[in-house]
Amino acid sequence: MSGQIKTCVLGTGLAGLTFHIPFILALPDLFTLHSVLERNPKTPGGRLHDRFGVSAKIHTTFEAVLADEEIELIIVGTPNDTHYSFAKAALEAGKHVLVDKPVTSSVAEAKELGEIAKQKGLVLYAFQNRRFDSDYLALRRLLDLPETDPQSLGGIVEFESHFDRYRNSLKGTWKDEFRPAAGQVYDLGAHLIDQTLSLFGRPSKLTAFVQNVRGLGDPKVDDTFTIIMQYPAGSALPHPLTAILRSHVLSVKSQQLRYLVRGTKGSYTKNSLDVQEDQLKAIAKPEDIYKEGFGKEPESIWGTIETVQEDGTINKASWPSSEPGCYVELFKNLAAAIREGTEQAVKWTEATEVIEMIELAHKSAEQGVTLSL
Repeated sequence: MSGQIKTCVLGTGLAGLTFHIPFILALPDLFTLHSVLERNPKTPGGRLHDRFGVSAKIHTTFEAVLADEEIELIIVGTPNDTHYSFAKAALEAGKHVLVDKPVTSSVAEAKELGEIAKQKGLVLYAFQNRRFDSDYLALRRLLDLPETDPQSLGGIVEFESHFDRYRNSLKGTWKDEFRPAAGQVYDLGAHLIDQTLSLFGRPSKLTAFVQNVRGLGDPKVDDTFTIIMQYPAGSALPHPLTAILRSHVLSVKSQQLRYLVRGTKGSYTKNSLDVQEDQLKAIAKPEDIYKEGFGKEPESIWGTIETVQEDGTINKASWPSSEPGCYVELFKNLAAAIREGTEQAVKWTEATEVIEMIELAHKSAEQGVTLSL
């Protein structure tokens, strides 16, 4: 089959209207927004028309989505505990699937979905969009420098990745409830773990501290975590590496720390988050993602490198996030995987390993032990 990929987006909340629908609409040569699932539309055109002034078929039941033979791709942007069941049903109905993170609540579920997709020859894709953040792309560029480069950090010995915020109240949504795949490790941890695995591979040991530090809502729904992943020295890493992944919900800072990387020759510090999420919430129309400045970080939040010179002095310089963040590239790759069989930028096996690390983090925290992998 060729031509535009007829797409249905499940859910017209934050995920659907912010992270998925704008890109489907902004890539008309690759996709067409065939329909959305909105169980109780309040207006004739539903939230889609209210937000962007465009129309698509509105399905009010998931069963109607599955029965619609025109739909080729289903995007699952619904609450975490529904990802597995919706993705499984979509695959069994012969649809390609893009699943928001966390893709499932368990490794067993993720592996099962992968097997179904493989048997049916369908594309199953995880929405790990923060591989396309501007600051992450800048970090990769820095880590790829040869050690002979004067700005190289040398051999990396410690990597800190943060997703902190200050929120001293509940959100009042399904995210506050104790359900499968609930809590911050599944939510923000999925991003931090995915980036770390992409940079350094599988760790040898994992230790985690998972808490509900505010004491709000169900105590089993974590709001704060620290995950420590240890890597031994080897062919890929000349020195032992410790990766520290953190999300704290009571962090009062004007600019939150994003990355702190230490190497044998220097350090890299980066504050604040990629700008795409805030821009996507504010755009008037989907094609605004092509406007000058979209995805570009202001110089005020570029990272800083400090490197030791031969005479022992420390040179401090800005490390620009010169490459704009580009969530759109994920959707371009998704289309190419469906139409041309192109290799997926985010492989399902990688998404499955993220869920494995999340399960291990909870196990480590519950048992109070370091786990050998």
